[in-house]
Amino acid sequence: MSVQPQTIASNAEGLSMMRLPKQLLHVPVTMAIFAAAVAFLANSFWLSAATSAVALSLSVAGLAILYGQLGLVSLCQFALVGVGGWVTLRVGHAFRPPFEVSLLAGGIVASAVGLAFGVPALRLRGLYLALVTLMLAGAFQIVISAWGFPDGGPGFLGRADGSGREMLARPVVADGEVAYFLYVCVAAAIGLLIAQWHKLARPGRAWALIRKGETVAVASGVNVLVYKAWAFALSGLLAGLAGGLLAGNVGQLDGRAFGAFESLNLFALAIVGGVFNWYGALIAGLLLRAVPALLTDLGIDGYVTIGIFGIALFHALATAPAGIAGQIAALIARLNGGLSRGRGR
Repeated sequence: MSVQPQTIASNAEGLSMMRLPKQLLHVPVTMAIFAAAVAFLANSFWLSAATSAVALSLSVAGLAILYGQLGLVSLCQFALVGVGGWVTLRVGHAFRPPFEVSLLAGGIVASAVGLAFGVPALRLRGLYLALVTLMLAGAFQIVISAWGFPDGGPGFLGRADGSGREMLARPVVADGEVAYFLYVCVAAAIGLLIAQWHKLARPGRAWALIRKGETVAVASGVNVLVYKAWAFALSGLLAGLAGGLLAGNVGQLDGRAFGAFESLNLFALAIVGGVFNWYGALIAGLLLRAVPALLTDLGIDGYVTIGIFGIALFHALATAPAGIAGQIAALIARLNGGLSRGRGR
């Protein structure tokens, strides 16, 4: 008699797992394989670069929601990364909470700022929205150049002089380089899972209708205002978390690294990596950090990447709109099709 309930429970659990979309299962599995490979093979230099790349993949995932799902061109995403990093540093130095609290605070504030930045999207699209958000990124560049990032000092700005500067403490469970890299991979996997779930669930269907046309969306019962705001808030949250993770990687942030051009670069690489597949965000993050690191390791000026990324963007727009991730997905589909036909014979 005791076997039957256990059998029913196991069957129910099996059905629940079968209902879980494969696209969601791919995220933790792929991230686990990637994290294990890098942690085992990379030295200190490449671990730092990979940590930054994985963190920035969250901000690219936010861009993928705006552009890939809604067709909105937002050019202030890297500014939101800076907002999240600034708040994470300020909260961490001022109140000394656990790292996760500072990180979450940075994500929430960046989400609110992202929502505010997204207000123009309610009336603007295309080139006009791109120009407005780029100007917002330029405004952030001016502000952060004047303020700088907190480094343990007093007052609202938290700036210290000379030897009084402090580094942001990493999480207690991830103080070492390898441990922190794995920590960032786990955080990124959670963020990518959240983004992917949104694409597959009701918000994704609503965003798809809005992209087809707001009239179509309204006729289908979609609240365009709510779902657009939702997208900008989620994108800001992911960018803010990326900024906080970057702050934890090096302990401090440099305002010179958050110019308006970085938002342009991030958007371009999001297209190159692919905004229609979740792993396009990871590819874009690796391009953004691994390629310059490779050139630096080879003794080549990192600014060469501007030309490389420009050529890659032209190629993506002209021949591969789905980006590198889309080409990988198409290759996998062809291989699976070939295997299926081979078995059929």
